[in-house]
Amino acid sequence: MEILKIKENKKEFLDLLLLGDEEEKMIDKYLEIGELFALYDDDLKSVCVVTSLKDSYEIKNIATYPKYQRQGYGQELIEFIIDYCKNKSKFKRIYVGTGDFEKTISFYEKCGFKKSHKIDNFFIDNYSEPIFEDGEQLIDMIYLKMDF
Repeated sequence: MEILKIKENKKEFLDLLLLGDEEEKMIDKYLEIGELFALYDDDLKSVCVVTSLKDSYEIKNIATYPKYQRQGYGQELIEFIIDYCKNKSKFKRIYVGTGDFEKTISFYEKCGFKKSHKIDNFFIDNYSEPIFEDGEQLIDMIYLKMDF
């Protein structure tokens, strides 16, 4: 297994990024300013984009190809990102925002994140089409955080 920082041609990963964020214009807002990491295990399995905020980091997108989900690749990449951010020593906190969907929230909690706050109607106000997760429409953005 190998995790690489991608510095050029980040849009080549758009097909996978769209699994984590369904609207390209939203991805465009953070892809160039963020740091993109790709996890390979023989071939590409997962990607993650992390950005710097005023006083913390934020995971903006993490996605694993469906045929490789539930095999530990996402968790491995999250652990790498947490260590990477810790070692940068710039900030002491990392956030991740996600839809109000219990399966996803429990994944981040399993990775050590704790619920922080909510942005009401985020997915209604910021996306041109409704976003669904396992048949449930996403409305609010739930933020989770981790201090280190």
